[in-house]
Amino acid sequence: MADQPGWAGVGPQLAARLAKLDIRRPQDLVLHLPLRYEDETRLTPIGAARAGMPVQVEGEVQSCEVTLRPRRQLVARIRDDSGTLVARWLNFYPSMQKQLEAGRRVRLFGEVRGGFFGDEMIHPRLRAVDPGEGLPEALTPVYPTTAGLAQSALRKLIGRALNNVPPEELLPAARLPGLKLPGFAEALRTLHQPPPDVDPHGLEMRAHPAWLRIKFEELLVQQLSLRRAYNARRTRHAPVLRERGQLTAALLAQLPFKLTGAQARAVAEIARDLALPHPMQRLLQGDVGSGKTIVAALAMLQAVENGRQAVLMAPTEILAEQHWKKLAAWLEPLGVGIAWLSGSRKKKEREAELARLASGEVLLAVGTHALIEDPVALPRLALAIVDEQHRFGVRQRLALRDKGADAQHPHMLMMSATPIPRTLAMSYYADLDVTVLDELPPGRTPILTKLVTESRRDQVIARVRDACLGGAQAYWVCPLIEESEALQLKTAVETFESLTAALPDLKVGLVHGRMKSDEKSTTMTAFAAGELQLLVATTVIEVGVDVPNASLMVIEHAERFGLAQLHQLRGRVGRGTAESACILIYAHPLSENGRARLKVIYEHSDGFAIAREDLRIRGPGEFVGARQSGLPLLRYADLEGDAELLEPARTVAEGLLREAPDVAARLMDRWLGGREGLLGA
Repeated sequence: MADQPGWAGVGPQLAARLAKLDIRRPQDLVLHLPLRYEDETRLTPIGAARAGMPVQVEGEVQSCEVTLRPRRQLVARIRDDSGTLVARWLNFYPSMQKQLEAGRRVRLFGEVRGGFFGDEMIHPRLRAVDPGEGLPEALTPVYPTTAGLAQSALRKLIGRALNNVPPEELLPAARLPGLKLPGFAEALRTLHQPPPDVDPHGLEMRAHPAWLRIKFEELLVQQLSLRRAYNARRTRHAPVLRERGQLTAALLAQLPFKLTGAQARAVAEIARDLALPHPMQRLLQGDVGSGKTIVAALAMLQAVENGRQAVLMAPTEILAEQHWKKLAAWLEPLGVGIAWLSGSRKKKEREAELARLASGEVLLAVGTHALIEDPVALPRLALAIVDEQHRFGVRQRLALRDKGADAQHPHMLMMSATPIPRTLAMSYYADLDVTVLDELPPGRTPILTKLVTESRRDQVIARVRDACLGGAQAYWVCPLIEESEALQLKTAVETFESLTAALPDLKVGLVHGRMKSDEKSTTMTAFAAGELQLLVATTVIEVGVDVPNASLMVIEHAERFGLAQLHQLRGRVGRGTAESACILIYAHPLSENGRARLKVIYEHSDGFAIAREDLRIRGPGEFVGARQSGLPLLRYADLEGDAELLEPARTVAEGLLREAPDVAARLMDRWLGGREGLLGA
């Protein structure tokens, strides 16, 4: 890494190391808070030290030598009135040998464990002391650090920053609504230099009022950042798409089903947004099968009725093609053409579609990432819809938005079948308007979930045979193998071959991510038409696949899948009137997380309940997905544990932006240093 320019009292080399910790200014140092604390305020007699507990001992060096077996190491023997302890260092410097000369008095801090020659400490922290030297009066903070930056150096830098840059109080008590939190400066001093009477448990568990004050301000800054992005969007111009009602009414009249109450509400909210002169930025979330596609179709028709273009982008070719086929079936009878763009379309077909879009002859397009590539021109783009939005990065969504030819920004609708828990929606999605489809269309059958150990695989195969010979269809999903796509492919092919051999009386198909697009499409079409009874697949079928006659789902090595994936895969069945089941085959031994995930998926069928449990098990990081790259992530606040701080933080953020925007700007500078990320997406 190239050296960073230094800053007051920090040279370029040290600045480069600090930058790895995201510390670029003195004020960043004071917000670099301890991971944990060590108690150096007392000494434990060597004879009383218990194995597995970190303790501080003091004694006289009896001997110290460098041994070469089993490997080069520094071994010292330390004694006090109660016993003797061996200390060993595998990495050491000549200065340490000097500190450990026989007869010197030293303090060691570390974990005691039983060794071949009695109790020992491996790599303890070492300090030479004078006889009778006093002990620290406060707990010792331990900070996140990086190679080449010692704790002692970091403590010194933070101590200096605390004295030289007195933390400014930007939130007077009147703005802390009944939270009884300490001032900012007091909270920081407590965390960096805990007083002797501090509650150590509260500090360790991050429940001390000082921690709550910091966490509140961090949540507040996140809210400020997101609400500022939200307000900035409202100053931009977007095409006004008035509700005309002809095409939308014609589509509703020809549908073989009625919209649910939740769908009707979503359609009305989106229609209102599209008629406004600033860009809509709405997240439409709903459980598997809640009917997001028809909501998207009606929004796209509102653009068409105003002579403007709308596009729908999906993350996989299978899902994009499913959308295209479904939309074409609904809209082409109304005289509305739809272009289909994917990386695998033949050059001639692709060029013909591009020409129709560029001329404005076709107003609707469905596709994969191919939609955001350079040659795609959408001169009349007014609405961009992104399905499974968490799978796309911020830059990809921006690229789609920027396809509009004029200075106006298109309206954006993001869809997700991974329900987002309320606390997550309030924090990481506070820059969006959120619509929830919380009602499933009538006729969806409940899915029975079964957990089966690997040893009963033959019984599962027999169940698949019986179901398929009885007229049903089934999916068999192969294990997820993170390390290697090639290995996953091999497993899928082997599973297909073994099931074809075990089930000679069934027609078995195979679909995986490395197949050519037309091969995948042919297999999926054959399965949908009932020509195949069993489909062996990797997770390419996770979203969007809709075959009402498929009523049995088998997932092998279910413990390797995430909760959202398991819920999505299970949602591929139960789409018709037949009783449906999902069999999760798992292998022993199960990790604690694997066990927790299987328990959740077995006990819950509601996607929102599953999402809440998923947030509890995994934390928000992965949940937010590719959206992360544009968001100020939380370092200290925890959405599960600190949910009660979120509502007041949101209220205070709105008040500050309205009444004290200068204070809001200073708070954001303190925490983000001008790095607000790609919040425009």
